Amino acid sequence: MNQPQPNNPLHGVTLKAILEYLVAEYGWERLGQRINIDCFNYEPSINSSLKFLRRTDWARAKVERLYLDSISFDERKAKKAAAEEASDMGSVWDRARRSD
Repeated sequence: MNQPQPNNPLHGVTLKAILEYLVAEYGWERLGQRINIDCFNYEPSINSSLKFLRRTDWARAKVERLYLDSISFDERKAKKAAAEEASDMGSVWDRARRSD
């Protein structure tokens, strides 16, 4: 039954972890603007949102899509920052010339 799922980025990630990440990333107000569902806009809480999302497939799909988009954006941002840092440092020879 438990087969590895190497191509599934959500494998092993709980709905609670996804929701906590999105709340930390966007906050309830912005999350409610991005995904317009009542459990994000009116008296939001992790528990009430989890109950709703577990029963409502279309809402869960929207939350999962936003999570995947956010994660991929964070990864692209980190790669870009690493590339910029590497280009700022230059080659070993450039750094040696600067230190003289």
